[in-house]
Amino acid sequence: MSKTNLTNPIIWADVPDPDVIRVGTVYYMISTSMHTMPGCPIMKSKNLVDWEIIGYVFDILEDNDAHNLKDGKGIYGKGLWAASLRYHNETFYVSFSSNDMNRFYIYQTKEIENGQWARSTFEGVYHDPALLFDEKRVFVIYGNGDIQITELTEDATAIKPGGIHQLLLVTDKEDIGLRCEGCHAYKIDGQYYLLFIEWPIVGYKRRRQICYRASQLLGKYERKVIFDDDMDYHNHGIAQGAIFDTSEHEWYAMLFQDHDAVGRIPYILPVTWKDGWPMVGIDGKAPKELEINLPASSKKPLVISDEFDYTENKLALNWQWNHNPDNELWSFTKRLGYLRLETGHLTNSILYARNTLTQRTEGPDCTGITMMDISNMKPGDYAGLVALQNSFGAVGIKAEVDGDKYVSMCVNRGDGNEEVVEKIPFSRNQIYLKIEFNYEDSVDLAEFFYSEDGENWSKIGRPLNMKYTLDHFMGYRIGLFNYATAQIGGYVDIAYFHYQRGR
Repeated sequence: MSKTNLTNPIIWADVPDPDVIRVGTVYYMISTSMHTMPGCPIMKSKNLVDWEIIGYVFDILEDNDAHNLKDGKGIYGKGLWAASLRYHNETFYVSFSSNDMNRFYIYQTKEIENGQWARSTFEGVYHDPALLFDEKRVFVIYGNGDIQITELTEDATAIKPGGIHQLLLVTDKEDIGLRCEGCHAYKIDGQYYLLFIEWPIVGYKRRRQICYRASQLLGKYERKVIFDDDMDYHNHGIAQGAIFDTSEHEWYAMLFQDHDAVGRIPYILPVTWKDGWPMVGIDGKAPKELEINLPASSKKPLVISDEFDYTENKLALNWQWNHNPDNELWSFTKRLGYLRLETGHLTNSILYARNTLTQRTEGPDCTGITMMDISNMKPGDYAGLVALQNSFGAVGIKAEVDGDKYVSMCVNRGDGNEEVVEKIPFSRNQIYLKIEFNYEDSVDLAEFFYSEDGENWSKIGRPLNMKYTLDHFMGYRIGLFNYATAQIGGYVDIAYFHYQRGR
């Protein structure tokens, strides 16, 4: 078999809480998507290096005011957390909880790439759940610190009447700040393995990977630290994720590391079985480079440029909306070759603007550029390009109530509303906008530009000190937005989005 060279991080973008399985010679991965829709991205690879998005588990999770960004409500940092992906009896299963709904979900399908997903819901939050199929029995293992186990029906659509529903184990408390969570459960060679993260408050004081194992599902469990390394990056531990084998029986782990503003980024690390424990890394360290016995394949970008030259209203898979979209207010077909974003709701903040269309950003640095036809904006409208997190920064056109237009750079005032840092009169009907992101060594700066011709650029406002905050719990995304503050019915036509990673 040919070999492929792997460089860590395998993806330098926000792909948090990964779960990975192998089906035949193909690997599938899902990750946390929280408030972005469609939700629960599915990625595919044949060599663990080249991953492409092939679909999503759901278009929308729920249809309510918070998921729709209505009446000042939202689900930032909520929605889908830490999903579990499994394949059993020719069926794919995805399970997760949603804190804002106080609900646990299981989706299943026979066709992960093109199939429809059947959905089952359960009341209550099963924190960081792990599905475990044990012959004809099905369990979900979940919790933080005190780890619970609940038995499901054989078809995984309901809680099994009279089944197991109890405390499974109590993880270590002494000198631990964040106790075990992020469970991934496996039965391997007759042994049960439960993988967790924890965050000690002594020693290196960073996230690390823990394994509990037992010969019987209900215990007694032994414990071992199986990985504790930061790859010399600001003491940010690499942990939480899946272990899996290749068809040649070589074992690997997919774990993530906090990389500040860009988000939580995944690593592929070798796993060596020692005395029945899955030890991660090489001599306990995360390798920067690795040669793996898997074939080379074509690289497909995670973040893409887009000319918006579609004849139907269907987005490329790389795009996600900020919360549920209003599908009546965006179109590729009303003006061919353009993305039209219409206003249909009043708000005073990008954070509550519907139909903000986003992609991830990538390290070490990247740039996004767009061109907008702004001739059909109404007084009070604001349209542009945003570096989206709670501490957002945006550049765009503000149409004042008197009809004058200004190029405006704004940031979060602190309460979600915009503080205008700088505005400059603008009289043309088209504008070019650009944001440059720099994540090198967590410098985490974004700079904002505008142009009349797409060639000669002017800086505007000030550099944004990007901050990863837990209220959004997501790395910075770049987004196209248009919203109304005074009256609805205006629109902008966006000619393209051009993206470049690296300077």
